[in-house]
Amino acid sequence: MIYEHIGLQVPKILLPKKGVDMQRWAVIACDQYTSDRDYWRHLDEQVGLAPSTLRLTLPEVYLEDSDVEERIQAINRTMETYLTQGVLEEQPPGLVLVDRRTSAVPSRKGLMVALDLERYDYRPGSQSLIRATEGTIIERLPPRVRVRENAPIELPHIMVLIDDPQHTVIEPLFEEKLEQVYDVELLCKGGHLKGYRVDQPELLDQVANALEKLADPQSYRNRYNVEGEVMLYAMGDGNHSFATAKAIWEKLKEEAGDPQQVMDHPARFALVELVNVHDPGLEFEAIHRMLFDVDGDSLKQQMDEFFARRGTSLTMTPCRDLKDAKACLDEIQGEHTFVMVVAGDYFACDIADPEFTLEVASLQAFLDNFLNRNAEVRIDYIHGEYEVTSLGSKEKCAGFYLPAISKHDLFRTIVLDGALPRKTFSMGEADEKRFYLECRRIKDDKV
Repeated sequence: MIYEHIGLQVPKILLPKKGVDMQRWAVIACDQYTSDRDYWRHLDEQVGLAPSTLRLTLPEVYLEDSDVEERIQAINRTMETYLTQGVLEEQPPGLVLVDRRTSAVPSRKGLMVALDLERYDYRPGSQSLIRATEGTIIERLPPRVRVRENAPIELPHIMVLIDDPQHTVIEPLFEEKLEQVYDVELLCKGGHLKGYRVDQPELLDQVANALEKLADPQSYRNRYNVEGEVMLYAMGDGNHSFATAKAIWEKLKEEAGDPQQVMDHPARFALVELVNVHDPGLEFEAIHRMLFDVDGDSLKQQMDEFFARRGTSLTMTPCRDLKDAKACLDEIQGEHTFVMVVAGDYFACDIADPEFTLEVASLQAFLDNFLNRNAEVRIDYIHGEYEVTSLGSKEKCAGFYLPAISKHDLFRTIVLDGALPRKTFSMGEADEKRFYLECRRIKDDKV
């Protein structure tokens, strides 16, 4: 069943058969703990020989290893084995309602659906129904394509946001009597996960009708005070995974000669978890910036020059420490403010008349320019102020403390400014990210 107007398919989801140890089946998204091999070694020991999504995914910590191609082939073989041996069982068409408890929140609600890749365009300036929230780095796609291109099934860690302040799409389903399809305590302090089957025609139509109201063109224009095409879905987590699915779908159409011949191919859609950006259990965390091998005096001079060229003014007020700098910013109450630390020296920074909506966009525009002109400087993206303070105290290091963006402003910002700079926000900490559980076929048996 496809609801064309809202780019949504009711998928046939694959779930583990009865008797599979669900705790060892579900593991965290492959793009987490990318520098922590101990995490993945420990997880491998916990899973052992049990059926697990760990055997169906490629943790990105191993992407640069010499045996990556062998790993990919082993993943595809295991997928086929799980299908032929009945480890995975295809469910009737339906959605899965998700309730996730994490170490930070008691409940984060979601809904598993399949979205139409025909309605997605990650290129800058896109006016598609589904849009990227952050810039897509094309160079990051090829290794992900190699993992997916011969895979018979997909496992999503993709979370897609909807702007539903009245809680009309997902939340009403929790008032219904639904069949529970799983209930699992997650490994590695991942919290708890429950899933419920949503396959009643009246409930499917209820979801679709609520989404259609959010996508009503006049309501959209009134909500954001803009013209242009409707954006109903915004990528939350898994932007590059969704872009990978898009790349494979475009390749499949190209190889078909006549794209209309493959419009009913399962790879046209991608399984995702829909999450309401207004869900109380969804938290946005700031991602700070660190520069290494940088000359502090040159950095400050180039910052002054950059913003002057853009017709804006930058004020850098020296401060004793982070606390003093934050107090200074509270007094300034400027438009775009952030704290900078350069080799242990703190500055309260204020950008007047900024070009962009968000502080991170203003800063990243400078950093991109600075890195292009100073090839010896290295950048990293940091969670947590403590690490920025620790690293920023060292010689030839500079850190930028950024505020967390308001999740309630995300859609308006994307509509007005387009995709945000990379690493603008994080939807919770690493252990709050989506765990793999549901699967879906993406190979056409007729081909």
